[in-house]
Amino acid sequence: MNEVAVRFLGSGDAFGSGGRLQTCIHLQLDGKDFLIDFGASSLIAMKHWGVDPSRIDAILLTHLHGDHFGGIPFLFLHEQLISKRSAPILIAGPPGLEGRIIAAMEVFFPGSSKMKRGFSVEFVELTERTQTQIGNLKVTPFLVTHASGAPSYALRIECGKVIGYSGDTEWTDALTEVAQDADLFICEAYFWEKQIKYHLDYRTLMEHKAKLGCRRLILTHMSEDILARLAEVETEYARDGQRILL
Repeated sequence: MNEVAVRFLGSGDAFGSGGRLQTCIHLQLDGKDFLIDFGASSLIAMKHWGVDPSRIDAILLTHLHGDHFGGIPFLFLHEQLISKRSAPILIAGPPGLEGRIIAAMEVFFPGSSKMKRGFSVEFVELTERTQTQIGNLKVTPFLVTHASGAPSYALRIECGKVIGYSGDTEWTDALTEVAQDADLFICEAYFWEKQIKYHLDYRTLMEHKAKLGCRRLILTHMSEDILARLAEVETEYARDGQRILL
């Protein structure tokens, strides 16, 4: 079985807590490159960690908040004007993603969504609990609890290995389905123990840890509150630039 490389290009929250860049996770397998989420700082992260944007085959989006998709207008312009990309790119995510991305492009760079590109873009709307083939990934979205103006998903990705990712959400039992028997489950832990709507805290996650059934758990999307207590964390946590092999 071929190795799957996972790299956290950005592991931060929306506010740059701890100086971390916004969410962007790089998957490499069988000569293909994928990204999970693409926050506003993601193109910077790619340049910093030496990841060629032109090699990305597809981007999977969990939900439509700026710290998870806001870098896409910059990526499209970079590929059009700097890289002179010709290869197609696929963007998959919740219903409504095409309209939200076009709207963001027009806010940031008026007229940019209508410019002729040297590459094609395919938008794929993922349907809850329906497996979709994206390149050599099998992607199944699960509805989670996070208000974003569209459905918010956790993703279960099968690619020889199984990778689960919570996206942003408060605790929901759907996470146990995403994580079950996964080789890696990446999960947000926004606060240490403060419980707020739409986000998951570390203490609540640990109370449910036995239900997850994953082989490896890595925390991400941490605020200053939990970053100040990392010495007390009893599981792995992501760092920008961290690369692991499955």
